[in-house]
Amino acid sequence: CAEDESVAQRDRRLLAADVAALAPQRPGSVDLYVVGFAGDSTEDVFRNEVAYLDTLASNRFGARGVVTLVNHFDSLTSAPRPLATLENLRIALAGVGKAMDRDEDVLLLYLTMHGTEDHELAVAFPPLLEEWITPPQLRTALDDAGIGNRVVVISACFSGGFIPELRDSRALVVTAARADRASFGCGSESNATYFGRAWLVDGLNRGTSFIGAYDIATGEISNWEREDGEVASLPQIDVGD
Repeated sequence: CAEDESVAQRDRRLLAADVAALAPQRPGSVDLYVVGFAGDSTEDVFRNEVAYLDTLASNRFGARGVVTLVNHFDSLTSAPRPLATLENLRIALAGVGKAMDRDEDVLLLYLTMHGTEDHELAVAFPPLLEEWITPPQLRTALDDAGIGNRVVVISACFSGGFIPELRDSRALVVTAARADRASFGCGSESNATYFGRAWLVDGLNRGTSFIGAYDIATGEISNWEREDGEVASLPQIDVGD
């Protein structure tokens, strides 16, 4: 590509290729499409979880397509990926929405990063990028894509604060923590957050139910937090119809 291509132009090109590579939906079959969003470049855990999600969704769940947005140095070098920004998320969701049957198929959106007590998701790739995603912004991005059946999973501190805005009769919302609690397991020593390890790795490898994985994860996380002497994160779930 041209050397003077901006990061935003590069991202558009990569996203267009990712969306074009999505397998077409199959009429009469409930197909799964997946978007992963690793929002913070300062720790490898977030990239690791989204990379694992890609493998798991493709190999174990037979997803028709996976689009991953990753803030990490690797995304600009050895493993080119579109960066995790709100604008790129909007583009990815719109592309997936066009590929899928919006009434029949299912979207799994998995977001992993730091969250604030004010219920904002911290999108960070210093010095390139710093922004904050609020519950209404996330809801609007999903609604604008026209995707009906949505599973939204947020692995971040205080992520339960997103549930009131994301709640919907056709949505399953899972968060790593209650609105007023931190979640644990990030940091340079960790391969995955507590929630990522418990829900994504342990839960979804034991079964194929997103709700069943939550039941497994809550028990594991509670044990780990007790062992570590942490204040319980209290993961949350909101099940639509």
